[in-house]
Amino acid sequence: MWRDYSASFVKRNRASSVSVMMSAFIASLLLSLLCCFFYNVWVYDVESVVREEGDWHVRIIGNLDEEDLNTLTHFANVESVTVNEKMEDGLTDAYPGDKVFDVCFYHVRTICRDMTLVSEKLGLRENQIVYHYPLLAMYFVRIPGDEAPRLVMPLYFAVVATVCISLILVIHNSFAVSMNARVGQLGILSSVGATPRQIRACLLQEAAALCALPLVAGSLAGVGLGYGMIRMMDSFAVQMAGRHSVTFCYHPLILVLTLMASALTVLVAAWIPARKLAKLTPLEAVRGAEESALRHKKHSPFLALLFGIEGELAGNALKAQKKSLRTSALSLTFSFLGFTVVMCFFTLSDISTEYTYFAKYQDTWDVMATVKDAKIEELDVIGTLKEAQEAQGASSCVVYQKAYAVAEISRTQISKELDSLGGPLTLSGESGAVKQVSVDKEETEDRGYLLRAPVVILDDKGFLEYCGQIGAAPRLDGTVILNRIWDSANSNFRYRKYIPYVKEDGFTTILQNGMAEKNGKTGVARLPVIAYTDKPPILREEYEDYALVHILPLSLWKDIAGRIADVEPDVMICVLAVGEDGDKATADKLEEFESVITRYIGRQYETETENRVQEKITNDRLIFGYKIVTGALCGLLAVIGIANVFSFTMGFLRQRRKEFARYLSVGMTPAGLKKMFCIEAMVIAGRPVMVTLPLTGLFVGFSLKASYLNPAEFWEAAPYLPVMAFIGAVFGFVMLAYYIGGRRILKDNLAEMLRFTM
Repeated sequence: MWRDYSASFVKRNRASSVSVMMSAFIASLLLSLLCCFFYNVWVYDVESVVREEGDWHVRIIGNLDEEDLNTLTHFANVESVTVNEKMEDGLTDAYPGDKVFDVCFYHVRTICRDMTLVSEKLGLRENQIVYHYPLLAMYFVRIPGDEAPRLVMPLYFAVVATVCISLILVIHNSFAVSMNARVGQLGILSSVGATPRQIRACLLQEAAALCALPLVAGSLAGVGLGYGMIRMMDSFAVQMAGRHSVTFCYHPLILVLTLMASALTVLVAAWIPARKLAKLTPLEAVRGAEESALRHKKHSPFLALLFGIEGELAGNALKAQKKSLRTSALSLTFSFLGFTVVMCFFTLSDISTEYTYFAKYQDTWDVMATVKDAKIEELDVIGTLKEAQEAQGASSCVVYQKAYAVAEISRTQISKELDSLGGPLTLSGESGAVKQVSVDKEETEDRGYLLRAPVVILDDKGFLEYCGQIGAAPRLDGTVILNRIWDSANSNFRYRKYIPYVKEDGFTTILQNGMAEKNGKTGVARLPVIAYTDKPPILREEYEDYALVHILPLSLWKDIAGRIADVEPDVMICVLAVGEDGDKATADKLEEFESVITRYIGRQYETETENRVQEKITNDRLIFGYKIVTGALCGLLAVIGIANVFSFTMGFLRQRRKEFARYLSVGMTPAGLKKMFCIEAMVIAGRPVMVTLPLTGLFVGFSLKASYLNPAEFWEAAPYLPVMAFIGAVFGFVMLAYYIGGRRILKDNLAEMLRFTM
């Protein structure tokens, strides 16, 4: 009986069911999209781990004989055992003659128990077993002894659970609107003997009938949308270094989990109002909560001041029905807030990236190459490479490498400007760049400083060019000291001010091995100082704020390389190019410079190259992709609110015919009713905007203060157009909903409408 009753009600009240069906569709769409996206991210992470470290689960280091190997191979859960020949050369002296065996299992959930049995059977020591922690963590296997957080998978589940809870809070009012439309009928059923349990079952059956098809359709649409999102993000990131192509994957189990999560979300959202309605007494249900709510005396002085009596009446109606419109208020507010915050965040990020990366280094580099595991003194093709680049039209090509040393200075050597601020230890604070030491062990009062002294080794030709840029004597037998320190007391990190670090009266400097404490190898290099300068070399490098940087030529470095042990493993090549007409080179021209580097260096070493133009294009495409994804998610939230508004206007406006009939009977014109509808629509769409804008302003103000960006730069680049377009679209759909609902009401004649007041 209850099933037939619910089906007949659904057929007779299609308009009031639109919001319920749309909410269920959007809920399943969002959950399906998230599950599909996270599954593909998980697959990509697994593939990345496998590509970088291999697909083994356990690695056994030992000298296994044929019998042991046969026992291991025929173990029930062992899928394969292979000898890792590449790892044999990397074994330490602690395992002489041992081999490395990569073991894969069929079921990784029992890997700890199985490896305990294997260890007992083969007599393996604990240090002979190495678990593939990153890969096993991706399969939800936590191995004792793994100290890394491994929070990726818990984060995925936390996001999905949060979305489910949020959707329940947002869409349950859509069910309330539909269920409240039949309060009187439920009261009659209750008066003739229907129990609260039966009424609740009737309402849930109705929700199930309405949501079954939208849940399936939304889940399938989410898969399609997820496929498009993955393909789009893959196309945006196609130029990113160190990535592999993304292949869209989907498992039937994901569809089952999505349908279960969607059904549970909708069921809980429907159960909340059903439980509430089932508790109503027959008298409360027959009398009807909606009508009694409209009779309460409410005041809207602000709307009355702006729009007169129509504003007062519109505000009264909205206050009486605020619970029915809660879905719209929440979803529209969240969508506005999310969209505006995300757009402002990307704008701030673009300004910061442009200022600190692209604009800052636009006259410094066009092509950068990283030569892996190389030493600059061993590169024999530097001269030939530079000649080839200049022949291609490069204005400069500098080959360099970085090393790290320390320098000890006395207090009398620091500059007057720095001394007046309290010395380097005061400015550097807890950064660790400066330590106070005793220069003379017998004179403890004369304490000096031990400074970080990064070393930049330039090729000889590049060093001579640098000497010419700073007006120093072109020599290769000394070092240039970058004599500056960040005045953090009187400037911020965005707009740094520098002061001299040391007095420019020293003719030599002493560098010490910065790794002496770790490797026990002490080394000292006394170098002549060619010049002091506050202008760094034209390289794409960030120099430490409180360090005393030394720039050395390659010829001098070859003499002291053995004494400075802490050297970065990669050599960098920085190319600055110009076009044929003196302007910046095009992307095609920069690719020619990259090919020259690959031709001369790539035969002997692994190299990675990047060019500024392509880097800018890739960055813009990624940001654009992120904006589309976040904008689409915010748009889906807005659709839930708009669907609720359509349901409200299609259903509740019809229920308010008694109210409208009274207004018409006392002299209000149809034009006055239209004005009421417009006011209600503006309030429904405008209230979330009024709530959102101050919150977004607080976010922008906090971000500007934290990042020390100039507010004028943000206001100039603020996302006015997309935000106004988003707000305009929502306003337009809300107005359309009220137009359709109001038009249906105004078609009825006064005599017919007055019958509802009797």
